Amino acid sequence: METATTLEAASCSQRQVGAAAGPEDAGGTQVLHQQEAASPSPQLLSSIEGEEHPKIWLPRALRRTYIRKVGDTVNLLIPFQVITPTPCWDQGKPKPQTTWTHNGSALDNSRVSVRSGAQDSILFIREAQRADSGCYQLCVQLGGLQATATINILVIEKPGPPQSIKLVDVWGSNATLEWTPPQDTGNTELLGYTVQKADKKSGLWFTVLERYHRTSCVVSDLIVGNSYAFRVFAENQCGLSETAPVTADLAHIQKAAPVYKTKGFAQRDLSEAPTFTQPLADCTTITGYDTQLFCSVRASPKPKIIWLKNKMDLQGNPKYRALSQLGICSLEIRKPSPFDGGIYTCKAINALGEASVDCRVDVKGKDGEAVPWVPVSPSSTLPETLKMR
Repeated sequence: METATTLEAASCSQRQVGAAAGPEDAGGTQVLHQQEAASPSPQLLSSIEGEEHPKIWLPRALRRTYIRKVGDTVNLLIPFQVITPTPCWDQGKPKPQTTWTHNGSALDNSRVSVRSGAQDSILFIREAQRADSGCYQLCVQLGGLQATATINILVIEKPGPPQSIKLVDVWGSNATLEWTPPQDTGNTELLGYTVQKADKKSGLWFTVLERYHRTSCVVSDLIVGNSYAFRVFAENQCGLSETAPVTADLAHIQKAAPVYKTKGFAQRDLSEAPTFTQPLADCTTITGYDTQLFCSVRASPKPKIIWLKNKMDLQGNPKYRALSQLGICSLEIRKPSPFDGGIYTCKAINALGEASVDCRVDVKGKDGEAVPWVPVSPSSTLPETLKMR
């Protein structure tokens, strides 16, 4: 730019000199201008020789391998800069020439489109294929100077399935598998293999190993009694392979017959005669209010519980309700009357013996006065005092 400004100043000063000359000097001035136009000045020649090399500004993402999937669109915009000196007497600028090559050869115009301008160049592929992978080179040329930039493009797809998977061995709850790598890796390196198992009963597939790099593995923790099938996927940057081979044979996890070694021991005899761990307690109740009696007994085998009042069996009497659960014995006296007072007995009987506990129950009237009771035998008669009541 400084060179162009110097040329313009020099030319303008020459024009001013020509305008200041008189008519008589007009002829001489015209001849001088023609000579200057025919042979450029040394200052103009030095400015033309000062052209700079073109500069290509390659984006950061294209400085390493540019990866796309099959079917994706490739649209690369590559800006560049060309600095050319422009004298004031020539307003036109020389245009840079851009050239694209693929692996050292010309581009296939049926698949690749190129549009170049004064400051950038665009490479466009509508649907990328694996054949579009390779080294692309952009060359920007201006006169005898040029600049080049290299772009590596890699078009990938999902890999093919592994080959010839087989079940090598089954022992205990483990199974050994082997397979061979796929023929087609999808134009890129494999990230590993995904191993899955399926139970014959459910038929559902579950992942056992992910991104496993070897071509053989041991699957453990299989359930005893089930039969399993296995399959293996190959994986790269695009994902898992579309299909996966399945083992032809099932892995049957059989239950090993255990060998038990019994040790002789003396069996403990838990039989026990009835024993009351909690006896009955004497109580006083009021006429018309339900009363309950409790005790606990321990015995093996389970004893039979019998409730007595004044040595008379209460079984079948609707006024009393007897319960026995987990060794807890209870007797409920429903709305007792003065005649329900007396000695109550709980008796427990089994094959090893029997035991009993007693308690006294007093029934008071509602005014708080105790009502006397008299032991009554089945053959005796009631006293006159109780008859009057």
